Amino acid sequence: MKSTSRLAPLLLGSALALSGCNSGDGAGSGTLNVALTDAPACGYDHVHVTIDRVRVHASSTAGDNATGWHEVVLATPRRIDLLTLTNGILTELGQTGLPAGRYQQVRLVLLPNDSGDALRNSLVPTGGSEQALATPSAAQSGYKVVGDFNVGANEIVDLVLDFDACRSIVPKGNGGYALKPVVTATVQAISGSIVGYVDPADAGATVYAERNGQLVKGTVADSSGRFVLAPVLQSGTAGYDVVIARPGDTTTLVRGVPVVATATTTLSTSAAPFVLADSPMRTASGTVTPASAEASVEALQAVSGGSYVTGITNATATSGSYGLSLPTAAPLVGDYTGVLPVSLAPDATAAGRYRLRATTAAGATQSTDVDLRAADATGIDFLF
Repeated sequence: MKSTSRLAPLLLGSALALSGCNSGDGAGSGTLNVALTDAPACGYDHVHVTIDRVRVHASSTAGDNATGWHEVVLATPRRIDLLTLTNGILTELGQTGLPAGRYQQVRLVLLPNDSGDALRNSLVPTGGSEQALATPSAAQSGYKVVGDFNVGANEIVDLVLDFDACRSIVPKGNGGYALKPVVTATVQAISGSIVGYVDPADAGATVYAERNGQLVKGTVADSSGRFVLAPVLQSGTAGYDVVIARPGDTTTLVRGVPVVATATTTLSTSAAPFVLADSPMRTASGTVTPASAEASVEALQAVSGGSYVTGITNATATSGSYGLSLPTAAPLVGDYTGVLPVSLAPDATAAGRYRLRATTAAGATQSTDVDLRAADATGIDFLF
């Protein structure tokens, strides 16, 4: 890649999911070590971003030019293919010393594309060619979600930034693509992992860890069928719900999967993997208005009193149109007991029935029920 000049970098706010670290006492200093990982990117072979630095601030309301920012500056801006970082793979970005205390804002700083030959930020649609990935300007970034983590005196805090490429890419509708960053941050010391296998014939299946119908972490099964959800914050007594979905297959759901800090929970083995049954597919589609709402649309399935996300897409940036292809077969459901293999049974009441939930970039939501048992559901529109 040709050398990059220090153009005004693009600030992309990071949503935080942090809790439970040792409290800083405001005296002394510690060290922040930052790494990057990625959730699956649906429909893309490569997603490249060029990272310049990571910034942190103690104040949740600090502006771009406020004093008090601390930075992890990469020696050379790095062009990273996010899709090489699935299944728990991390790449180190760097570290910096910090005064002990609480930090409530993190920002990931990218370099924008310029007029040079090499694209700093780009993607390759599955089976297609490289396309520029448009990034919003610093004034439009606006993804400043408040959270907090603590750095104690003489403490090293390992912070993982999880870049959700699937939810971060917005088709423009004219063949182009824009970046709407969805990034979470997790402290490794209070996190664990969930590991399992699907049959190798089901490689490429998407695997989500969820809680209360909200996505927490995602990955994709590799060519051997192995999947790793990591890092995932320790769960306490409730556990996580793990959803396995693949186009043309029946959805599999395992409820109440525990996560213990620095430990691994095994959900299935290579000798006894989850085997995904075939399912007919139908489509739910419509429009989100205005398109400038930058909405994502999730499909949730109600199973035995809970609701679980089984599919997600972004509405196009120009027209607001969206479409989700969803299985109509009854999902296979089981509860984690610690005994493998997990016992699964179909829930016939949930077959082909979904609730679509549209969420704008500003956080507004709307939901509506659809029934795909007899036919596709078209004209499922949302007006914000």
